[in-house]
This record gives sequence, structure tokens and C-alpha cells, in this order.
Amino acid sequence: MTNATTARRAAVALAVSAVLGTALAPAATAATTPPPAAPLPSGLYGTGDPAYDGVWRQSLALLAQDTAGVKPAAKAVDWLTGQQCADGAFSAYRADASAACDTKLPRDTNATAAAVQALTATGGADQTVGKAVAWLKSVQNADGGWSYNPGGASDANSTAVVIGALAAAGEKPAAVVSAKGGKSPYDALLTFARPCTGADAGAFVYQPQMPGAVGDSTAAAVVAAQGAGLAPKAGAAGSAAAGAGCDKAAKDLKGAALNGGAYLAGALAKTGHLLTPPMPGAEDSAPKPDFGNTADAVVALAAQGRTEAAKKPLEWLKANGAGWAKASGPAAYAQLVFAANATGTDPADFGGTDLVAALNATGPAPESASPSAGTEKKDEKDKKDDGGPNIWWIVGAFFAASAGAGFLLSGRRKPRA
Repeated sequence: MTNATTARRAAVALAVSAVLGTALAPAATAATTPPPAAPLPSGLYGTGDPAYDGVWRQSLALLAQDTAGVKPAAKAVDWLTGQQCADGAFSAYRADASAACDTKLPRDTNATAAAVQALTATGGADQTVGKAVAWLKSVQNADGGWSYNPGGASDANSTAVVIGALAAAGEKPAAVVSAKGGKSPYDALLTFARPCTGADAGAFVYQPQMPGAVGDSTAAAVVAAQGAGLAPKAGAAGSAAAGAGCDKAAKDLKGAALNGGAYLAGALAKTGHLLTPPMPGAEDSAPKPDFGNTADAVVALAAQGRTEAAKKPLEWLKANGAGWAKASGPAAYAQLVFAANATGTDPADFGGTDLVAALNATGPAPESASPSAGTEKKDEKDKKDDGGPNIWWIVGAFFAASAGAGFLLSGRRKPRA
């Protein structure tokens, strides 16, 4: 999930609050706080404004490096661990990590879960990971799931990324049940599954009240249903053969996940990529290729063993993904590394691009790198911006929601570009 995705999730949380008349979610506050002052920390990956995605993109960068056999820079890992609040949570970004976390600082389940996965992979941060997992358990909703920020309704993406964190930390997600409802994350995940009717048959929605673009939430749920995280390995080829179409008889999460995989396979079959809905207020309203969610869909298909279905979108990413990642920053490179990892593709030769070297170049030089990832870090002036979210998109989402606009019916759910 890239930083743009994260902003969209926060904007949608704000929009849902406006439409449903619910209390304003902390995510909205997080999305509209003023950007931090420069200069950026030397241990942070990416050059764009980290206010919305600092912890997220750092976590994905470290996890992708580990996946590719690279030992991240110690100061990059230290920066991430230093972002943790005393209660164990992570927020999107703390400009001054030396100061105690304010009680009003929005805690972020997505950032916390991503940090858990990254720090578990890099090792040596057991205490940090343990505190983060304990905090995640403490904010589990009665339905077994999680919201983007504590206090909101559960959503598929947040629940999925927390499942990945629990599994990475050695927990059994099915055994992590809510204190009030006695429900597990898998119970919650099943509630987001669509029946085998309509245009999104078999997909997973972000939230039941938010139909629309479902590629992201479906990909996340399909992976999480297998107890996997952001960087799963390929599943056994053909293991999802029974899920070639939407099975109306599917009643459990396993069957729903097969239906979700079938939905993704069908959505990608024609063009090899997913589309992103137009942003409110954008001059060009035509849908654009959705690189990040296409990469996530490839990961989901491969992890489920849908080898053939993953081939076309993988080739599309090889041909088109490098430019997007260069403009979007470390989290985007990480998503492509995850797609390569899940499909058994060499990330050092992804359509002619060395993803590992390109990722390494967005931050501090790693402790050790794979033989193909020795490219030195580029000068700051040559770097592209991280593609930070446009605050006016968020404002536009709020006003569209306030007017009861069809954005919530046709647009997408949340944020992680």
C-alpha cells in the first residue's frame, strides 16, 4: 500500500463519518494535520512528506529489503522502533520522536501492524513487537476486527493487515478473540465478503456500507484468510482450482477467500490491471490504471496458488510498474518486490528494472545487499517526490460525502499508496 492509498483510507473514514452522522474518526484528524517541518530524518526512506505514511512506507521498505535478502541499515530500523508510543502503538508519523506521544495523537492500526511485520522480519526488536501486538489486541473491536484508527467500525483492510502482524509475531489469529464479543479476526473478515450476485460477486468490500471499488480490500482479505502478511510466498500451483468461479454454497472464510480470488482473476483477465476511481474534484474524471492494487492482487492470486491468473497482471506490472514506483517512492517499490516474491520472479530483473537497487537508493545504504542491489543512493535533487497525498483530494472527499454524493457508492474505501 503506498502513501496515496493511506490518504484515501483516511479521507474515506472522514467521508463515512459525514454521511452516517457518526463521530469524527481519528483518521480524519490524522489526514488533515499540518505537514512536518523539514529536514527529514536521515534514517527515513523516501523524500516526500511523511506526515501521512512515514511509518507505513518505512515498514514496507524494510520488509521488502528483508524479503529480497538485504539487511537494512541499522539507523533505518532504529528510526522505525523510535516511532513507537509508550502504549505500544504507532501513528502515521511522529516528527519529534523524543517527545511523549500526546493522548490526542491518532494511533494507527495499519502503521502498527506494518511495523510489527517489518520488525519481526529484521529481528532484534522483540520488546517493541510485543508491545505493539499487545496494543493491537487491546483495540480489537467486538466483531473481532479492527478499524483504521481505534474507535471506528472494523474494515477489511485494517483487519487483514493486523492478521498478518499477529501471524508474523507468532500468534494464532484465530485464537485472538474480542473481549466483549468473543469473535476472531476471521469472523470479522467473513462479514466483508460479498455474495455471488452483482458486479462485485465474491469480492470483499472495505466496509459493508461502502460498496464500490473492491480490488484493494479483496486482495488484502484473500491473503489474510490464509494467515499471511504483506509478503507471502507463492501457494501451491492449482490449489485454488475449486475456486474458478463464485461458489454460492461457500459459507466459511476459506470458501469466501476462494470466491475473492476468483473475483480478482476475473477483474484482471481482460486488461491485466485494475482501475482506480476518479478522485473528487479532479479535472480528468477518467479511471486510471491502479498500479498498487494490481500489485496487491498479483500477490493475492499467487499466494492462493492461482499461477495462471497472476501471469498477465505480473507482465503488465513488469512493463509499466517501474515508472509508477519511481514517482511514488519506497512503498511502491516494496509492493512490486512483494509481487515478484510471491510469483518467484527475480526482483533484480523486474521487466529490466532492479527493484532492490532502486528501493535501496531511496534511503540509507543497507548493511548488506544482494549482489544485484549495489546501486548507490542518488542525489536528493534527482529523486522524485514520494507522491504524497493531495490534501485537496481529502477535502473534496469530505464535501462530496457531506452532500451525500455518490463517491461512497462508486469510489473506494480507504488509504496505502
